[in-house]
Amino acid sequence: MSQQPNQAEPRRQFVSFSFFKVTPEWRRLPIDIRNTQRHELCEVIRKWNVKDQFQTLTYSTVGMRPDCDMLLWRICYSPDEIQLMNTEMFGTAMGGYLETPHNFIAMTKRSQYLIGHEHEGQTDSRGALIPGGQKYMFVYPFWKTRAWYLLPMEERQKMMTEHIRVGHEYPRVKLNTTYSFGLDDQEFVVAFETDHPSDFLDLVQRLRESQASAYTLKDTPIFTCIRTTIDEMLQRLG
Repeated sequence: MSQQPNQAEPRRQFVSFSFFKVTPEWRRLPIDIRNTQRHELCEVIRKWNVKDQFQTLTYSTVGMRPDCDMLLWRICYSPDEIQLMNTEMFGTAMGGYLETPHNFIAMTKRSQYLIGHEHEGQTDSRGALIPGGQKYMFVYPFWKTRAWYLLPMEERQKMMTEHIRVGHEYPRVKLNTTYSFGLDDQEFVVAFETDHPSDFLDLVQRLRESQASAYTLKDTPIFTCIRTTIDEMLQRLG
C-alpha cells in the first residue's frame, strides 16, 4: 500500500538552484548591445516572480568561483514552471551566451530528526521555504554515506541532536535544507543565509567535529552567493 501524504504538512515546494555563466564572447559585444540584452533578460526573470506561487531570488557569484557568474534560486510547485522559465530565458538574445555549469533540483520536506528540536526560522521544522533578507547565501549539494542509513534510528537521532545543538549556537545563520532523493544526483541541497559570513565559517568548522560529520560522503562544490536585485546581478556580469 502506498504511503498517504500527511494532510497536516504544507504543500511541498519544488526548488531549483541554477548557476549560470556568460561566455567570453558576450563581454566582447558593444556596450549598447549588452545593455539591450541585459534589459530583455531582466524582464523575463522579473516576470517569473509571482508571490506565493513562484519565487525567483537572484544572487551574484562574480569573483567567487571561476565556473559561474550568477545564481537563480527558484521556489515553486512544479518542475514544469522552471523548465518554461528556462525556455524563455534561453530564447532571449543574451540566452545564447548563457551556460549552466551547475544546476541542483530538490523539494521541501519535514525533517525526521527535528521532533522536539524545532528552531524558529529553520526550513525543516516548517516543511516550506521562506527565504530571509540576508545578504549572503552559501549553497552546496550534500551526500551521506550508505552506512549512515543502516544505523539504528536512535543512533542517528543522537548524532543529529548534537548537530542541531551546534547549529543553534549560531542564530544569525539560517539553514534551508531541501531533499533530492531520486530527483537529482545529490541527496540534499543546503543553503545557509546570513549577514555574517564569519558566523558561517565558524559553524562549519564546529560541525566538522561532530559525530555525524564522519558519515558525510561529499559536500562539494560550495558556492558563496551575494544577494542582489535582478538588474544589479546582470550589471555585475561586466
